[in-house]
Amino acid sequence: MASGFFALLDDIATLMDDVAVLSKVAAKKTAGILGDDLAVNAEKASGFVSSRELPVLWAISKGSLLNKVIILPIAFLLTAFIPWLITIILILGGLYLAYEGAEKIVEWIFPHEHADKHEEIKEYSEQEILALEKVKVKAAIVTDFILSVEIVIIALGTVIGKELWSQVVVVSIIALAATVGVYGIVALIVRMDEMGYKLIQWSHGRNNLLHKFGTLLVKALPRVIQFLSIVGTLALLFVSGGIFHHQIEFLHHYFDFMPDWITEFLLGLIVGLVCVFVAMLFKKIFKKKVVTD
Repeated sequence: MASGFFALLDDIATLMDDVAVLSKVAAKKTAGILGDDLAVNAEKASGFVSSRELPVLWAISKGSLLNKVIILPIAFLLTAFIPWLITIILILGGLYLAYEGAEKIVEWIFPHEHADKHEEIKEYSEQEILALEKVKVKAAIVTDFILSVEIVIIALGTVIGKELWSQVVVVSIIALAATVGVYGIVALIVRMDEMGYKLIQWSHGRNNLLHKFGTLLVKALPRVIQFLSIVGTLALLFVSGGIFHHQIEFLHHYFDFMPDWITEFLLGLIVGLVCVFVAMLFKKIFKKKVVTD
């Protein structure tokens, strides 16, 4: 009896070792997309009234967790029964990410009148602020869904051929780590200024290390957000371009003469600009139709 019990414990330990090894491999494979995920979500979680930052971030985090709950079982079923559909889903997601990234670049070059509306958010009523939050939260969750699909598919690719339970455990660990880790770091970033003000208060007006570090955090936040906005936009183009480059066989071989990172950026930018042009064309046609009607 005792020997059987210890043998069971040994089997469990061996299985956990396998999971740990596979999780480490999956984490390495998804490290790049997780970095992009962080940059994109940090940029999307910024621009809110200070008192609303954490509630909004919590709402996005819950949406991210729900995304994983939806994606994981579907990914396992598609891998088992309709593997070709995963490629189509990835490409459609890539089109959305490319559009989002290219649209921001177009708006930087040709700014709209409403481009700085987040700076006037304090002049809005409480209902208007909540309505704006809902729009941004919804957009952030949609983007998170697409990035989550990419993360799950890459992680799943590292455990193909392993037992089903191993696939479920490893990919679930990566998916959970993506949400907890990414949004935990995002929370620290968007609350930098509050941490800085606290440190300044604790310094009791003295020009000591606490005061200097607190002042640095307060002054650094706008620059960090601006930097993350740029990195997040570039990340959208790199991720989408990476999807096109690796999932479309023709493109994968056609750009062999260029480094992968240049190829991925150019593909994301070009496809994104085409998507923006098509979207603008449809909007103009729709507006003309509305006016004539």
